[in-house]
Amino acid sequence: MGTWFESITTWLFKYPPRVFARGDLVMAPVAPVLLVMASAAIVLLVVIVAYARVRSLRPADRAILATVRAAAILLVLGCLLRPGLVIASAVPQRNVLAIIMDDSRSMRIRDVGDGTRTAALQRTFADTGALSKQLAEKFAIRRFRFAADASPIAGAAALTSNGTRSDLAQALNDVREDLNGMPLAGVVIVSDGADNGSGALDDALLALRARRVPVFTVGVGTERFARDVAIERVQAPRRTLAGASSVVEADVRIRGAGRDPVQITVEADGRVVATEAARVGDKGDLTTVRFRIPPLDPGVHRIAVRAGALPTEIVTENNEWQTSIEVRAGPDRILYLEGEPRPEFAFLRRAVANDSAVQVVGLMRSAERKFLRLGVRDSLDLLGGFPTSREELFGYRAIILGSIEASFFTTDQLRMLADFVSVRGGGLMVLGGRASLSEGGYAGTPLADVLPLTISAGSVNVDGEATSVRVRPTRAGEVHAALQLGSTLALSRTRWDSLPPLTTVNRLGALRAGATMLLAGTAEGGRSDVPILSWQRYGRGMSAVFGVQDSWLWKMDTSIPVEDVTHQTLWRQLVRWMVEEAPAPFEIMASPSRVAPGEPVSLRARVSTPFFTDVNDATVAVTVTSPVGTTQNVPLEWTLREDGTYSARFTPTDTGRYVLDAVATRGRDSVQTATSSLLVDERGADVAQAELRASLLRRIAEETGGRYYPLADAGTLAEDAVFTEAGVTVREAKDLWDMPAVFLLVALLLGAEWGYRRWRGLA
Repeated sequence: MGTWFESITTWLFKYPPRVFARGDLVMAPVAPVLLVMASAAIVLLVVIVAYARVRSLRPADRAILATVRAAAILLVLGCLLRPGLVIASAVPQRNVLAIIMDDSRSMRIRDVGDGTRTAALQRTFADTGALSKQLAEKFAIRRFRFAADASPIAGAAALTSNGTRSDLAQALNDVREDLNGMPLAGVVIVSDGADNGSGALDDALLALRARRVPVFTVGVGTERFARDVAIERVQAPRRTLAGASSVVEADVRIRGAGRDPVQITVEADGRVVATEAARVGDKGDLTTVRFRIPPLDPGVHRIAVRAGALPTEIVTENNEWQTSIEVRAGPDRILYLEGEPRPEFAFLRRAVANDSAVQVVGLMRSAERKFLRLGVRDSLDLLGGFPTSREELFGYRAIILGSIEASFFTTDQLRMLADFVSVRGGGLMVLGGRASLSEGGYAGTPLADVLPLTISAGSVNVDGEATSVRVRPTRAGEVHAALQLGSTLALSRTRWDSLPPLTTVNRLGALRAGATMLLAGTAEGGRSDVPILSWQRYGRGMSAVFGVQDSWLWKMDTSIPVEDVTHQTLWRQLVRWMVEEAPAPFEIMASPSRVAPGEPVSLRARVSTPFFTDVNDATVAVTVTSPVGTTQNVPLEWTLREDGTYSARFTPTDTGRYVLDAVATRGRDSVQTATSSLLVDERGADVAQAELRASLLRRIAEETGGRYYPLADAGTLAEDAVFTEAGVTVREAKDLWDMPAVFLLVALLLGAEWGYRRWRGLA
């Protein structure tokens, strides 16, 4: 019957607290209100006068006794106002109550007594059980099971716990649409709250709140396991270039292991490529483990992160996480424009010269309208200098601007540079120099808003004096893949600490909102937070500012050994970072990224021209090849809501890697192709967070006017569900004047008066 506190308050005030929360306070006086108030005033005056005439009492005694007696009399007179609550309640047998029961694999976990969560649910919500009978007396019950979506069932006995995903948003939308047109009084969700769907839960709750439909949630399971290892998140690059290592980051939750390490391994296509020992930190049971996996061959690789199981661990399915990495062979072309001969140009190109996956095309102005071209495809490539057409410029995946003034570009070229980042999705890096950033006159140009630092015409280093800065990674930079100078974070930090200072001739502005500083500089005798390397997302691409003019010193300084490769490593990683996420004109993607057989998958393609103008009149189809070799042709349709975007759904039936070969045609001659893959994992995503998420279920109930119950307290659901403003309702008036609390308070006041008299010797 609920908690002891609720039982006591219900006895004292006649009704449960939730009735007071939902009801409206009203008065139905037995006499006119003015008459009752006048009577109260007269009684109060009589009491005051009567006690004032008793001269044998001290003033304090008279005040206390008069106050207690007046309070008791006023409380009795207050009952003449007949206070009450008016509350809406469902008309019996005229409304529908939907009960949505979780049928996903996480409900197989044996953490409710000696049985599974599903077994406990079936006992509580059995068709012949007491709770079901009470609900059936008041509502027409409609039962549903849900996992990736919701479907009607006859009863709780039909649950199988085979679903591989829990999508609460989709389940609520399915039930609302299925019962559309019926007087829906409320919805009951019985679940462990392991919501891992792709639907917008807030939108689903808003639709129910608009109809005043309360959602009552019943939590099943244990909120916190005593012993458990779970891989809760894995962050790996979706695609990368061949020839370099990749950084994989995993969030691992460890409970019950004490200080003993847990071995975490990373496998690529079944082969162990990295191993780390994870321990619980002092700040909680969640720790982040980073792995550096060796270079992989071009193609799509299956990456599995696995954690060793603890003895007596309840759930081991969440000890593994699988994802995939697409490795491109390249080479990706990067255009490096330099406005004057300087060592940075030569050393940067030399640093990446042996990287077959990237090609830095050099364009250096040697004189007015004369350029040195390096790495061009033919004699006509960049013959006129910087590209003047979108098609030529958008053929590169990244652009590096050296010490080149804004007036070198035409207005159209500056707009093209901005569009290169926002529309094409390319990477842009601006290096420090006496003719770059504010010193180069970029304030107020279309490029100024693209950069992660503010560009101001009033903040210029007029005399051009260089400032020496010691460069160190920030907290964000220490874990960034492009800035790793060692095989571990500790070795990388040590290497950064040993590097000599560099110089900057620019007054670097403040970080924009949303930008991130990766490298900070400490100036001699000046500020300690100079934003040396900062970056931000801009549209579909990214932009960065590397505000020093002589990173080549990290190769040629006298303190750097001849065989040191720090400069080469850094620039190879920076250049790869700029191009790795740059999209192609035609791409195909599948979401969600982690599915199990039988779960629907959304295929999404983006179609553009070679100069990245969205195409809405293409014919797009995907040939899906299953792990066993069977093929299925899936046509995609334009989404209408977003230019250049096409989508469709298909359902995989086997575990393993599905190959997605997409073809986009436009007219007779324009044909584009793209390939991607999808990994189907038997484990699915449902057990990734296997503990009861009571906080999510409470939020759902609170936002819709419902209530959350642990499964053991679900017996009060039948009493609460009646009080609703949805469906067919009637407004009832409930008296409050005869609450036991009123009579107890009157008795307490009179007893207090008598006790005070006895204590003072007045009785």
